[in-house]
Amino acid sequence: MTDNSEIKPLDGQLALVTGASRGIGAATAIALAAAGAHVVLTGRDVRALEAVEDEIHAFGGNSTIAPLDLAEEDGIARLAAAISGRWDTLDILVIAAAVLPPLTPVTQINSKSFGQALTVNVLATQALLAAFDPMLKRSENGRVIGITSSVGAQPRAYWAAYGSTKAAFESLLDSYGQEVQNISNLRVAILDPGATRTAMRSKAYPGEDPATVKEPTVVAEKIISLVQQDFATGHRERVG
Repeated sequence: MTDNSEIKPLDGQLALVTGASRGIGAATAIALAAAGAHVVLTGRDVRALEAVEDEIHAFGGNSTIAPLDLAEEDGIARLAAAISGRWDTLDILVIAAAVLPPLTPVTQINSKSFGQALTVNVLATQALLAAFDPMLKRSENGRVIGITSSVGAQPRAYWAAYGSTKAAFESLLDSYGQEVQNISNLRVAILDPGATRTAMRSKAYPGEDPATVKEPTVVAEKIISLVQQDFATGHRERVG
């Protein structure tokens, strides 16, 4: 059991993690709570969110689950209203949720699956930044961490549907970071987790042995380290 009297690096901070039901999002939420933050867990799978929350509560951490489909109209606005009604500031926003459409040639991209990816990976990112901007700016050291993919910056055959959404995702985060860096203490970073043992990874590489790639906890540890650093906005890093 964790000693609740221990002073932790993120004590008193509020964190919001999207995609917190599994993979990198879940590992990050657990690590943030272990470091002392109160973590708001969002995702579509209620049971999975409850399982993550149970793990957090088991070691004495603090969390709140907020089931949310990022593609749902006005869902993010309702989430922001609920959170701002309870807390004044948001110290950490980790955008880990993403949709991976089928890997196909550009000429065969399915418009429906592409639209879903654009909605979650791009439109929801802008909505999150807009909705939580006031709370993030009120933080003494607000941090936004966006989880990207190497295909966002380096186009790859058959990955265009996903890669183009991540390119737009990165552009939104970089632009937002530049817009706020001189008027607040808020800083924005983009993290490429590299090959990580997640459901998305197994979908993209079905023949890969999961044991050959790192666990999500490795990425989560990097995020915990990063949010405590005084990095320059626009910081980019790949977890090797």
